[in-house]
Amino acid sequence: MFKPVPLFVGLRYTRTRKRNLFVSFVSVISMLGITLGVLAMIVVLSVINGSTAVMRNETLKSVPHVVIGFDAGGLPWQTLAAQVTTHPEVLAAAPFLEGEAWIRHQGQDRFVSLRGVDPQAELAVMDVPTDHMRQLMDELATTPGGMILGNRLARELGIFSNQTTSVTPLRSLLGRALDEAKGLTVLGATDFGFYGNDNVAVIGLDQAQELFPDQSVELRLRVTDVFEAARIAREAVPAELAGQGLKIVPWNESQRSLFDALRMEKMLTGFMLLMIVLIGAVNIVSTLVMVVADKSSDIAILRTMGAGKSAIMGIFIVQGSLAGLLGVTLGTVLGVLITINLTAISTAFENLVNNLLAPERLYMISYLRAELVWGDVLVIALAALLISFLATLYPAYRAARVQPAAVLRYE
Repeated sequence: MFKPVPLFVGLRYTRTRKRNLFVSFVSVISMLGITLGVLAMIVVLSVINGSTAVMRNETLKSVPHVVIGFDAGGLPWQTLAAQVTTHPEVLAAAPFLEGEAWIRHQGQDRFVSLRGVDPQAELAVMDVPTDHMRQLMDELATTPGGMILGNRLARELGIFSNQTTSVTPLRSLLGRALDEAKGLTVLGATDFGFYGNDNVAVIGLDQAQELFPDQSVELRLRVTDVFEAARIAREAVPAELAGQGLKIVPWNESQRSLFDALRMEKMLTGFMLLMIVLIGAVNIVSTLVMVVADKSSDIAILRTMGAGKSAIMGIFIVQGSLAGLLGVTLGTVLGVLITINLTAISTAFENLVNNLLAPERLYMISYLRAELVWGDVLVIALAALLISFLATLYPAYRAARVQPAAVLRYE
């Protein structure tokens, strides 16, 4: 079977047992460095992906997939809701009205986002409404002046079910019109996600229109694919209605600062972990430099036999790239396996730490969630391979510059 000379000699050098044990040791360390770097990048970025997914799911408990707003006194929301729900990728639409208000209860007070909803339509736009949420919405539909609080908000205010609290719109508070405060009955508390439990309260849509008469009702959409929310909303709005002062705001725009920060965190973390791969690549450089010095007589003989400079460079590029390839392959396989089994591994480690250090089970780390994105794995592997390849160029260039006459003079 035909093999190019650089590939044949490079593989032969790699398979041959080296006489210099130090060179062998540095070569193994370089491969393990690349393995560790690739493994760490895959696992850590997968954990970041999992954390981002959790934050996204928790955010969407209180933030609509898409909000369609329109000018007060313009298009009725009922007409728009009937139009957009005909789109196959729009699962449901619900009206809501949101404003800032001040809640006060027995000396405790908080500024909250007061949201007026249609209870039955609101259940349709929730991702996974719980039985408790359904019960509270049913009570809200039949209880004039009812209100539902986020869990943390209710706990901080010390409010329990069937207690009455005072709610003042922010506009009235700033205007010192405290007589416009309304007494609302708390029906209960529920989970509005990480970013809604401490500042969200839900009331009926009619009650919200009384509290915020100057604000227009908006439409909240639930779509099949949250990552395509903007496109789906634009397609769902009929062309003849698109120019009537409508404003489409998908969740990733309303929460842009949060998810931009998460993306930046992922990029910076990946860049820092890439330094481990670079350290392995530096070891490849040092290994090949020593190999070039050790094989200088072989290089000189090959040159006298007619091998060109490009062939000599190819030999050492093959040898160095093979170490990088082995390290990337091993790191990718181990990284994927650890990521897939991360929950089981973290649970086992948690049990070990608890048994050894904390019998009261103070160390809880099994909640770690990882989301393996194959696109990230591919980018990591290709980046590591590219770094490994670039690390071979300087030693290969030095090998190509070896002068046969100077080396063989004393042989």
